[in-house]
Amino acid sequence: QVQLVESGGGLAQPGGSLTLSCVTSGPELDYYTIGWFRQAPGKEREGVSCIFQSESTTYYADSVKARFTISRDVVKNVVYLQMNNLKPEDTAVYYCAAGGMTTVEAMCGWDVGVDYWGEGTLVTVSP
Repeated sequence: QVQLVESGGGLAQPGGSLTLSCVTSGPELDYYTIGWFRQAPGKEREGVSCIFQSESTTYYADSVKARFTISRDVVKNVVYLQMNNLKPEDTAVYYCAAGGMTTVEAMCGWDVGVDYWGEGTLVTVSP
């Protein structure tokens, strides 16, 4: 059983930055794709960024490319999402997710293969 606990959400101004953390625990974490999804009120869930093992295997949604960076500390079992140049449209509940039999493209691009979800952390971008 994999457990995911998010933190780091809050209020940021447009153009500001926030860093989300997802502490992971459970067996064989190295073999899981870990990702961040978000859901804004009235909108469908969106795969934001996913990572498998290292920064060499990542996926970013077009809406966040060049602004968000995902990273993974395999020693501490933490996945980070550094969010820069935040925009009001980034406002959403951000969820950490883990998938054991999927790829970064499938999990984030098509919402396929997620086995576990965190409870989410709210990010609000407003002046």
